[in-house]
Amino acid sequence: MIDIKLIEECRDGNFNNFRKLVELTSPFAYSVAFRMLGNEDQAKDVVQETMVTIWQKLKKIKTSQVYKTWIYRIVVNKCYDEMRKRKRNPEFVADEQTWGVISNMISEGPSIALENSEISKIISILTERLSTKQKAVFVLSDLEGMSNDEISEITGISKSAVKANLYHARKSISEKIEKFL
Repeated sequence: MIDIKLIEECRDGNFNNFRKLVELTSPFAYSVAFRMLGNEDQAKDVVQETMVTIWQKLKKIKTSQVYKTWIYRIVVNKCYDEMRKRKRNPEFVADEQTWGVISNMISEGPSIALENSEISKIISILTERLSTKQKAVFVLSDLEGMSNDEISEITGISKSAVKANLYHARKSISEKIEKFL
């Protein structure tokens, strides 16, 4: 949790404290961006854009709890923007060989440490056909461990829509895993 005093000092123009705020905020912002986008460079760009937005609009934040939700909302919205750009210029389509690699990795068990590029590929393949809302809900719920209430507040969709999107995302992903195991 971010201390409200740190936020207040940043609002007063303290750049050193803003640097601290960036250091505290960047890891969870990057985690969400990377899991949604599956690309390190794009995730880093989203985090950078998020930090610029934070600096520009920090005066609106009154509590540290609001700050956390606000950051997630900014990151998710910037990821939506990036995913829309991708739809116009698709980059990656999984082939049978790639699915074979993923199948082998999954069957070897969770104890094997995967590098970011491998994790990225798995997430991209499993979530490639999900809608942007389904992907956001899946990442925030199953990969970031957030509650449906938090996801609803971050994404701006109703709690029942969060549940429905999560159900469809999980169903789609489990069908893909079953198909290739």
